[in-house]
Amino acid sequence: MKVDGIVKSIKYCHSERGTSEESLLASHRRFFFASLIRMTHMITFYETINVDFSIFKYFIIILGVSAMMIGCSKAGNAQDRPAYNAGMFYPKNPRELRQSIQNHLNDPEIDQLPGKPFGLISPHAGYPYSGPVAAYGFAQLKKKSYDAVIVISPCHVDYFPFASVYNGDSYSTPLGKLPMEKSIAEELIKSSKLIRMSDKGHDIGMAGRAEHSLEVQLPFIQETLGEIPIVPIVLGSMDWNVIQTLGNQLGKIAKKHNILIIASSDLSHFHNYNDCNKIDKKFIKILADFSIEKLYRGIVSKQVEACGGGPILTLMIAAKMNNATDIEILKYANSGDVPFGDRSRVIGYLSTAFYKKSKATKKDKSMGTTGNHNRDLTHDEQLFLIQLAEDVIHAAVKSKPIPVPKDIPAICKEMRGAFVTIEKHYQLRGCIGYILPVYPLYETVIEVAQSAALRDPRFPAVTPKELKDLEVEVSVLTVPEKIDDPSIIEVGKHGIIMKRGFYQGLLLPQVATEYGWDRETFLEHTCLKAGLERDAWKDKATEIQIFSAQVFNRETLGK
Repeated sequence: MKVDGIVKSIKYCHSERGTSEESLLASHRRFFFASLIRMTHMITFYETINVDFSIFKYFIIILGVSAMMIGCSKAGNAQDRPAYNAGMFYPKNPRELRQSIQNHLNDPEIDQLPGKPFGLISPHAGYPYSGPVAAYGFAQLKKKSYDAVIVISPCHVDYFPFASVYNGDSYSTPLGKLPMEKSIAEELIKSSKLIRMSDKGHDIGMAGRAEHSLEVQLPFIQETLGEIPIVPIVLGSMDWNVIQTLGNQLGKIAKKHNILIIASSDLSHFHNYNDCNKIDKKFIKILADFSIEKLYRGIVSKQVEACGGGPILTLMIAAKMNNATDIEILKYANSGDVPFGDRSRVIGYLSTAFYKKSKATKKDKSMGTTGNHNRDLTHDEQLFLIQLAEDVIHAAVKSKPIPVPKDIPAICKEMRGAFVTIEKHYQLRGCIGYILPVYPLYETVIEVAQSAALRDPRFPAVTPKELKDLEVEVSVLTVPEKIDDPSIIEVGKHGIIMKRGFYQGLLLPQVATEYGWDRETFLEHTCLKAGLERDAWKDKATEIQIFSAQVFNRETLGK
């Protein structure tokens, strides 16, 4: 048999099964085929200089036939896409991975907004860098439900002129498998040849490594939505026809199915810290204006940067078709913002949520609450919440079922924000809360009491031995209101939220009282909490919001 015949035979098996049954070829077999092809090309070269490779050629024939048999023998078996990037971009150990994600999700700076996201833009670097930013988006999915999640990513390891819908059965992470939603996948590929079932972009690419930008989103999905079906899509180019076709088809599918669309993207790459911020602010401005064409032109002309520009534009097209054009910029940062980041060459990270206009957002301050939502709680209502918080903390720390309260007071069923603070020997031991009224008050207390005990990233989890030494305090909040005149702030009555650009910080009313601060000192420390300069509150570009809190504990209640 001629050497070129061997090459043709190997290529035939690979290409035929690649077009009709690509999902039946695992990555190690394709690597094997590729290696065989390279070896046969080497033999061809040496034959031209009259080197006798007769024995080696027969060995290649045997290997080639064996490889084809291996490939064919797998027909009919389910294909699971391995977690190729575990241990590199995120932890490989399931317990460590879950703890890392929960630490990010329970960052006390994250606000959970009312309303159900239609889509998210989420970064995809290693978790120590972009994980804290990604958490701002995924935190909005808590207690939400979807039929499936569409995850769209760019491809850093290969090029292909179409949208590649994974043709296997599931994607794996250290936390388990996420099954393919095949019925939606089938709907997608019917529309155009520009959308295909393929393993391109999903398996090992020509660069010799596997794409990470889709994979890194999956553990966050598992921690917030469970083992939900997914449709993984990788875009192989920035071709407008591909982007528009996929966006239009997803827009149609979203009208019929309860889906979430996640666009995986980082922003500008490898500029210095200040230049990165300038470039990314331009990107965010165009995004917030919802100018699809302007954003596309900006990316292709390199006036702005986003490696996942295609996925973002696809999401925007689908969102526009479904009236989901309310955009919330949840968090922006870059790799220079982490303690170990190099500010000479940074990458920008953005977390954004898309909401349907009919849904409430943080701009709608009614939040679905009753007209009585700011009245103070009575002594008995306060006692109910303190007891509930203590019971929840004890159950959570001892890994027992969370208690279900009975005889819930009517006001505790209203939508309100709240914090639970835990102290040990008069020292802070944990504090987590929701500023905005996302859940009924009693549910908010249940949620944040667990988080304060187990998931405050500043402290290790509370242990059973500590329970007897803990003091629990509950702060029930009014809806924050924007102010123009800081002189109206009353120390001891008002809490402060400071915002400017992508920076935000909050301090509760009792903090100023405990430290004996006056109004100006309180303002300065809130600026510092937000990561701003001390006197940023004097800047007209800084937004100041105030809220009141009814703060109570066993001591104030005399119990």
